[in-house]
Amino acid sequence: MLNTHKIKQDICDIGSRIYAKGFAAANDGNISVRVSENQVLCTPTLQSKGFLKPEDIATVDMTGKQIAGSKPRSSEALLHLEIYKSRADIKSVVHCHPPHATAFAVAREPIPQCVLPEVEVFLGDVPITKYETPGGQAFADTIIPFVKKSNIIVLANHGTVSYGESVERAYWWTEILDAYCRILMLSRQLGNVSYFTERQERDLLGLKKQWGYDDPRNTPEYKDCDICANDIFRSSWQESGVAPRAFDPPPAMGPKAQSAEGIDQEALVRLITDRVVAELSRRK
Repeated sequence: MLNTHKIKQDICDIGSRIYAKGFAAANDGNISVRVSENQVLCTPTLQSKGFLKPEDIATVDMTGKQIAGSKPRSSEALLHLEIYKSRADIKSVVHCHPPHATAFAVAREPIPQCVLPEVEVFLGDVPITKYETPGGQAFADTIIPFVKKSNIIVLANHGTVSYGESVERAYWWTEILDAYCRILMLSRQLGNVSYFTERQERDLLGLKKQWGYDDPRNTPEYKDCDICANDIFRSSWQESGVAPRAFDPPPAMGPKAQSAEGIDQEALVRLITDRVVAELSRRK
């Protein structure tokens, strides 16, 4: 039997942490936990996440209608509900505005892969949505193409949303991503970002599979992908205005990149074109 008061306290604790980390200024951000098939606890609107009390937490049904709580539910509850509808395994959602990850959202810069072991194992490729005005169903729908292939999504010109089997775990992905984005920025200021070799990256993907973490790169659908080139979500970049401008691309890593003999010529031309465009964009 669920202890809903304890879950509300957990929400308050995570709210305090995202506020202390600078991930949610003023009344930014929202947190939710699914407590039954048709009930979700969520934070109220227009209230700082750093000073929540259990009695502040609202309850909504899976349509977004508030069914309990003295304070109005978050205006962005529909975003959370869309994730729950898409993923039966998800029990909690955290949305906030971590500054370094949000900088990538504003720049529409894809987050480089194959740099830190923890990020490869826990996060993998991180998508960036197209922009929609926050709060409505159109905004909530922007995550649908990505939600089954990642546990964290960057929301264009807005922030991040992460989700997991507990509110603690949902928050972890946000903290890992923001720390990583900060490291990327600092490394670039030093003048270089060094990428893993293909062997090193495949070792990490093997560990990820062994430890029970899903990654599209470990599935038959993406067996021929370039494992360090953001191939999982690259097809969405044009619609969302995402393009690599700030970072040099990693070396090509995949079955088709190992030898030019017998390679699909169209794929080779596409790969070279992507690399040239990325480099020209970076030098503008």
